[in-house]
Amino acid sequence: MDTQTASAKRAAAEQFVAGLAAYEGNDVVFNPWRDYDERYDLPDAPAVRRQQLVEYLAPRLGHCPYVVVAEAIGYQGGRFTGIAITCERMLLGVHRSIPAADVIPVVGARTSNPDSAYITKATQRMNGFNEPTDTVVWEAIRANGLDPYEVLLWNIFPFHPHKAGEALSNRTPTPDELQKGWAFTEQLLALNGKAQVLAVGRKAADTLAMFNVEATALRHPANGGANQYRQEFAAVVSKSKQ
Repeated sequence: MDTQTASAKRAAAEQFVAGLAAYEGNDVVFNPWRDYDERYDLPDAPAVRRQQLVEYLAPRLGHCPYVVVAEAIGYQGGRFTGIAITCERMLLGVHRSIPAADVIPVVGARTSNPDSAYITKATQRMNGFNEPTDTVVWEAIRANGLDPYEVLLWNIFPFHPHKAGEALSNRTPTPDELQKGWAFTEQLLALNGKAQVLAVGRKAADTLAMFNVEATALRHPANGGANQYRQEFAAVVSKSKQ
């Protein structure tokens, strides 16, 4: 992939995203690049999310020395942006610490409907969704002096698993879902090429191990793990630079 032209990389990204969009979810799995929920989404939401993922992947595929992998998309992050471990406020340029240009090289857009009666928090209606884990992951990239276009973020199950009847909730993906998600993850890792894989949380690391992927396990930032994640991420980067 290193020798590919920008147009070839974009074509590869577009083909990959088209494959994601073909995946059919169900009543407890939302596919951000295919599905539309009139309660929460703006009318063109799936198309916007597809385009934003292409813009994210195209400049990164083939040369990222780090791939950071979490377990599944969350409702405050990729569910509305279409980009793994990335929330709307980053794309909209209203995040406290992550500029939009770190994520994609074009102007991003929200897909959550600010006029939705089902989105009740004023800050979410005004500025889009924000996700604490996403913030920790992106801030660690910046804090360690890494080029954000040389770090690829992904989820083993790249879709949004949620509780039945609760679209704005998160749940742990089932073994069957992880198996289905692995097909996409395997493809993406191949498109990127050789890289150091970092797993966000022990569950993600164990799942990657099941698929024979050697990954460095980092403490998940949630539930009081943010500082440990930052320390462990910094240690990995420092060691790789030696």
